[in-house]
Amino acid sequence: MNKARFLPALLAVFLSFNLVAQPKYEMRAAWIATVDNIDWPSRGNYNTEAQKKEFTDLLDMHQRNGMNAVVVQVRPATDAFFPSPYEPWSEWLTGKQGRPPFPYYDPLEFMIEETHKRGMEFHAWFNPYRAVFNIRTSSVAPDHITRKRPEWFLTYGEKKYFDPGNPEARKHLTEVIRDVVSRYKIDAVHFDDYFYPYRIPGKEFPDYSSYKKYGGNLSRDDWRRSNVDSIIENLHRVIRETKPWVRFGISPFGVWRNNDKDPDGSPTRGGQTNYDDLYADVLLWLEKGWIDYVTPQLYWERGHKLVAYETLLDWWVNYSYGRHLYIGHGIYRVNENPTPAWRSKDELPEQIKLLRQYPEVQGSMYFSTKSFRRNPNGWNDSLQQNYYRYKALIPVMPWMDTTQPAEARIEKIELSEKSLQITVSSDTDPELIRGFVLYSSDSREALDIRDPKLIRKISFTGDSAVIEDLLPDDGYVAFYTVTAISQNNVESVPSVVAEIYFDTTEKVWKVAQISP
Repeated sequence: MNKARFLPALLAVFLSFNLVAQPKYEMRAAWIATVDNIDWPSRGNYNTEAQKKEFTDLLDMHQRNGMNAVVVQVRPATDAFFPSPYEPWSEWLTGKQGRPPFPYYDPLEFMIEETHKRGMEFHAWFNPYRAVFNIRTSSVAPDHITRKRPEWFLTYGEKKYFDPGNPEARKHLTEVIRDVVSRYKIDAVHFDDYFYPYRIPGKEFPDYSSYKKYGGNLSRDDWRRSNVDSIIENLHRVIRETKPWVRFGISPFGVWRNNDKDPDGSPTRGGQTNYDDLYADVLLWLEKGWIDYVTPQLYWERGHKLVAYETLLDWWVNYSYGRHLYIGHGIYRVNENPTPAWRSKDELPEQIKLLRQYPEVQGSMYFSTKSFRRNPNGWNDSLQQNYYRYKALIPVMPWMDTTQPAEARIEKIELSEKSLQITVSSDTDPELIRGFVLYSSDSREALDIRDPKLIRKISFTGDSAVIEDLLPDDGYVAFYTVTAISQNNVESVPSVVAEIYFDTTEKVWKVAQISP
């Protein structure tokens, strides 16, 4: 046998077995933290154009890595990355709290537009209770709510927090989020793990006066949990009333409760837990349907002796109550005194392979963006070439509106030397349609929209769009079809098929036909 001819064939077979099967529907998101300039904008970058360029560069990196959503922190400490009638501009945006960007722009509007252009969802991340990041060093504007209503706040450690037991404080948060949902085209409201603050050894959270006033017959722990329950339930109602298609998601600490405290808890030994320390009864919110997705922060490695990734993954699968379950991966661990596991290039790939074994798990989120900038352990390459090689749509939530949009129409096709532009539209109500998905194949028979390998472009630009794509460089004919997609990621039936071909005489691409 000719070994020179045999080896490439053997390599192709090897690669086909090692590429992980990829679902067409899967959440793939990255957190972009703004608090203390963790991810964006970089510290000291207060120039509008430089901020915009930095953000779009991050989006392009995530898009190359196969992400289809970003979770951007827009209210890190009772401040705003948007013009708010309730709270001042963030110090991490302009260097001084209350100072607007110059030249002026609306960062939230800009970020949403750029994210949607790339066919990615924008989840607006709010910190519900943190009011002053550091009482010694933070910039606090004269009109900040802590100055106007100091009785709503409690100091714990070096931070100020809203008192979750104060009904007026809860009402303020509700109005802040109602405002954003009503004015901006966000896809979801997102909270992380910060409810009641993580315990400081030897210090009790100073809410006794509030408990005495509002606690009634509840124990202090139960009263604290009921305070957080109230804000979650109220926000669920407000979001649904304002825009029924906007989702509400929580990314809690990875351990709800240890099973030495509760038979329903996980077989782990987490030092602090959602239920007992942060007073966040996430399972209740899932069971009641107050939240649409949960992203537990499983930031530990496989085989951890106290809180193993695989143990918690299996536990959350059994306690997600039919809501969407996305797994939070702690890739930042690569940079923070990594254990041997996090120094291994296999840790993240093995975590992805494990979660894909569970049909109850609909995807992943990664903390945080800056960790990807250095391509840790070659993971950017792994995502691009293997695990996220093909594009994916975000899974449909069956408890929300599942109406199928009207069929997309191909209005026009324009061809150039290397690219084509397809103008598409849909008769669906503009408020209910998100955008379009373009599919391509070199064979009409193989043009099957169930195959994620055929997705060329995703565009979230409303009820009409001009979708641009590179022309194939390895063939003489191509077939295209388009689907419309709803706010809940429900696809329409495919449009008519457009066939294009390369005219070898004139050396140009031409439209052969557009037909059913």
